[in-house]
Amino acid sequence: MQENRYQKQTFQIELNETNSALEEVKKTKGNIYKIVGQVMVKVNKEDIIKELEEKRDTLNLRIKAIENQEKILRDKVENTRKLIEEKLKKREKKGPK
Repeated sequence: MQENRYQKQTFQIELNETNSALEEVKKTKGNIYKIVGQVMVKVNKEDIIKELEEKRDTLNLRIKAIENQEKILRDKVENTRKLIEEKLKKREKKGPK
């Protein structure tokens, strides 16, 4: 569960960075450059917008998948807790042997 939180947090940070980059690219009137390895290359504005939007959509999907996993885990933990409580109550009603 802790690993899911770390992953989700990492994706959310990356999503925020992607959204910021997308806003800046949309505002930019001049040339746009992208760092590829150790080289900066000129890119087409529409292409980079499309790439950033796809990355944003992918990150949103990953975050939702992690949220769904967290919900499933929480539900399992809650169901297990209830089951244990019920068994303990039954045992208390029977009394000591």
